[in-house]
Amino acid sequence: MCTLCSVSFDQTKADAFAGQLFNHLNSAGIMLMISVGHRTGLFDAMSDNAGYTSHTLADKSRLNERYVREWLGAMVTGGIVSYDPQEQHYSLPAEHAAFLTRAASPNNLAASAQWVSVLGYVEDQVVDAFRHGRGVPYAAYNRFHEVMAEESNQSVIAGLDEHILPLVPGLIESLETGVDVADVGCGSGLALIKMAKDYPNSRFVGIDLSEEAIEFAARQAAAENVSNIRFESRDLTTWDAIGAFDVIFTFDAIHDQARPDKVLTNIRRALKRGGVYLMQDIKASSYVDQQENQPLAPWIYTISCMLCMSVSLAQGGMGLGAAWGKELAVKMLDDAGFASTEVKELAHDPLNYYYINR
Repeated sequence: MCTLCSVSFDQTKADAFAGQLFNHLNSAGIMLMISVGHRTGLFDAMSDNAGYTSHTLADKSRLNERYVREWLGAMVTGGIVSYDPQEQHYSLPAEHAAFLTRAASPNNLAASAQWVSVLGYVEDQVVDAFRHGRGVPYAAYNRFHEVMAEESNQSVIAGLDEHILPLVPGLIESLETGVDVADVGCGSGLALIKMAKDYPNSRFVGIDLSEEAIEFAARQAAAENVSNIRFESRDLTTWDAIGAFDVIFTFDAIHDQARPDKVLTNIRRALKRGGVYLMQDIKASSYVDQQENQPLAPWIYTISCMLCMSVSLAQGGMGLGAAWGKELAVKMLDDAGFASTEVKELAHDPLNYYYINR
């Protein structure tokens, strides 16, 4: 029996939805090809807005012409690259290069496009997790720390001095004088290394569960001859530093934790009297029907399902997810014992809230 025969069916609405799905399919393909363009350096090679044939571009990039030509086909039909059929020249408009080249950082969205392949790499395991519910561990994600470090360089490091640190009145002056600072869930430690270099009178500690990330961070600090910093690999749910730090940061790290409630409580206990905790985390509402102020909501739910929520569940955790939202975040910070929480936004950052906690 036809299940659609007993209900009203609007063919115009159905056709419009099919068109929407075609657009989504094209957009998925374009983002994958943008990631390829970033990793191969093709966008950087085209950043001068000159006209290239597929052969001259391949020669300049030291890549195979046949692959370059097919990539250019996706870029032209996707509206990314311009094409002159008479000269058979391809060019990258300056207005597009402003969001696709390494020189455009922190506005290089091509770097963020890499997440498409990182998430696709674990699709089979995520599908299995829908059945068993246990999640997928960090170790399963190919190139995770590499891509995360590049993302952090754009979303945190590039705006640290000009935008993020000034959110807390007097913080820069305190760092210059000399205070004890921790970055909890520090990943590859790039933000903390920058602060340690900029503020030599302060002392810095980076903490993360991943031994791989901590080893990378330690090597990077040593390579840059930064001596006022150290890194620890540890389970943050059992962290017991009492009154040890004047300032604690987390950069998009809390929602990934197995037990964010315990981690937040441990952060509050680790602060000295009068200390401040600056939490950067995803800009979203805790309610799916109230995401109208977040144009990237579908992407946030996708990366949450495929990564953030899943890695927490893989540790036997709460599976909070990237879209845990401001309402729940404020409640959990209050439950952790913070006396006050102020939520701030940055005009150039559509992805994050900044919680100032004391």
